[in-house]
Amino acid sequence: MTANLATQACNPTLSIVIPVYNEEDGLQALFDRLYPALDVMASKRNIAYEVVFVNDGSKDRSAGILAKQVELRPDVTRAVLFHSNFGQHMAIMAGFEYSRGEYIITLDADLQNPPEEIDALVHELLKGHDYVGTIRADRRDSFFRKFASRAMNHLREKITRITMTDQGCMLRGYSRRIVDLVRQCDESNTFIPALAYTFASNPTEISVKHEERFAGESKYSLYQLIRLNFDLVTGFSVMPLQIFSILGMLLAIAAGTLFIYLLVRRFVLGAEVEGVFTLFALTFFLIGVMLFGLGLLGEYIGRIYQQVRERPRYVVQTVLEKK
Repeated sequence: MTANLATQACNPTLSIVIPVYNEEDGLQALFDRLYPALDVMASKRNIAYEVVFVNDGSKDRSAGILAKQVELRPDVTRAVLFHSNFGQHMAIMAGFEYSRGEYIITLDADLQNPPEEIDALVHELLKGHDYVGTIRADRRDSFFRKFASRAMNHLREKITRITMTDQGCMLRGYSRRIVDLVRQCDESNTFIPALAYTFASNPTEISVKHEERFAGESKYSLYQLIRLNFDLVTGFSVMPLQIFSILGMLLAIAAGTLFIYLLVRRFVLGAEVEGVFTLFALTFFLIGVMLFGLGLLGEYIGRIYQQVRERPRYVVQTVLEKK
């Protein structure tokens, strides 16, 4: 037993990366299901594992709970504590940096993706797939969240040509090669599943179970979900700018045609006042389109601004592990 634990600590085959943000109410339930599932999987497949928790600046007792768990299972547990909140994807990037396994699986801490499903991803990774995506079966979210997710999946696939059936599921598996390539990218904002997919040579997708959130509320507000999808679209394609350029040309042609039409009417029929409100509506529409275009352009410029500042993507306060 001692030799096995030493092997796990030094040379794990599998790393489980779990970002944590204000999850004090559900962490113990996660531990109670995660470690037994991993122990059974490790015994079944004769592989060693480690669990890397990344505390993303939680304001509750999550950091203290993780510290106690490191003491309870020091053979397979590490905890990376952020200085402040940097976001889920930056927490996963830090987990990639501190993980040591040949295969890495990301998992949310809210138990919506059951830890028991990890074995299915490991099976696909061991078969030779370098990227394992997942599709949530019988998804337990609100109608709005499911509808918005399907709409963004469709839009993202059309714009970026990145094929992911369910982009919102963070239970995913990666080979070490993929993770190393992702870490080489110095983008200040990114969407890790999509970025990893661009490097995959043998990807696959499997269906996994989906459960109700065990405790607490989703950490993604409507604004954060919109921001995330902006990062996804603008981070992997310039097509929105190209579409807007085409739209601008079409509107310019339409406006020129309308001007000629009104000029002809002026000379043929004389002065008219009819249609003033239609012109007002058209003007407001064009102003709205221009403002949207400025916002879209600002999104790209903002990404450039964040990138050229070269600030650290995250700041690690400490790492809790067995020395």
